[in-house]
Amino acid sequence: MGDVLEYLHGLSDEGKIDAINKIKLALHKESPMKNEPVDCVLWVKADLVNANDYNPNTVAPPEMKLLHTSIIQDGYTQPIVAFPEDGEYTTIDGFHRNRVGKEYKDVRERVLGYLPITIINSSRADKSDRIAATIRHNRARGKHQVKAMSDIVVELSRRNWSDERISKELGMDSDEVLRLKQITGIAELFQDKSYSEAWE
Repeated sequence: MGDVLEYLHGLSDEGKIDAINKIKLALHKESPMKNEPVDCVLWVKADLVNANDYNPNTVAPPEMKLLHTSIIQDGYTQPIVAFPEDGEYTTIDGFHRNRVGKEYKDVRERVLGYLPITIINSSRADKSDRIAATIRHNRARGKHQVKAMSDIVVELSRRNWSDERISKELGMDSDEVLRLKQITGIAELFQDKSYSEAWE
């Protein structure tokens, strides 16, 4: 291990990423989890990761902004699921994570122009299989239940988060925060002056 680390230490950032990707791929071949794509996350140049031409999923500007905030605050916590084609990679899931890594200068600079990808199993090579995989990924996400979101707002309020912070961190406008507070019926959540006037 010491020899490997010493070898890596002498490389440029690009050289390190390339060498570490090769090490990951070699380990992945021997891994008991080699049939699980997430077992091997690689960093590839963002310019080699392309959008597919069939994803029906769209993200509104507020959600896109929230995704950018999430990646800035938390880092890339989910790789882009991709399929290798002609020396490049086609996105199966993570179209918007791909966009953030390419379109937002602060993120692109931080990740050195690379994106994290995991390669879907080779059995999904047919385009129809990849389309189905994209739809499954999209539909499996579901939607946040109102009661669950209300509980989260209550918890954050009790942890002294202001409405403004809740709005910013969760990608909500002030009216949505208020509506979620109203669901709980807990008076303590309406002590903010901006809301108390509405009840007079």
